[in-house]
Amino acid sequence: MTHVTVIGGGPAGLSAALFTAKNELETRVFDTDETWMHKAHLFNYLGIESIDGSEFMSDARDQIEEFGIDRHQGAAVTSLDQNGAGFTVTTDGDEYESEYVVLATGANRDLAEALGCAFTDDGTVDVSLSMETSIEDAYATGAMVRAEEWQAVISAGDGAAAALNILTKEKGQHFHDFDTPADAA
Repeated sequence: MTHVTVIGGGPAGLSAALFTAKNELETRVFDTDETWMHKAHLFNYLGIESIDGSEFMSDARDQIEEFGIDRHQGAAVTSLDQNGAGFTVTTDGDEYESEYVVLATGANRDLAEALGCAFTDDGTVDVSLSMETSIEDAYATGAMVRAEEWQAVISAGDGAAAALNILTKEKGQHFHDFDTPADAA
């Protein structure tokens, strides 16, 4: 089973986790719950008329748990290193191996820097359109890759782009996650 580790539990991280877990990749999320969403109220998120940011996060966590995600609430990642098969994610006292990693730590770019990811001239993590960093199979999302465009909906899209690229690599062909009304039945 493929291991995808998402570091960060805001809109970008949970969006990435939703897509990978929904499509049967074993997914682990480390969430310190320090998301800026707790300071937000959403009036500008497509499909949502009005919701408190903390309520949105609670709903998002409930949604991803329906797909069996291994969620480590309150667990901070202290280091991230490449190994021969992918990545080693370290928390206080525990280590986890992962083939892919998605960084979704807001404007905190420390793990990306420690991993050796390339940065742009404006100090953001340099990524491709699929959100992959200069380190193969390591992705960065949201405020990590943008100097100013810090919006929940943009971050969620970044997480989805990273997840779809991981799924494309795993499936061996361009992957779309497209549900129909029949899927809801």
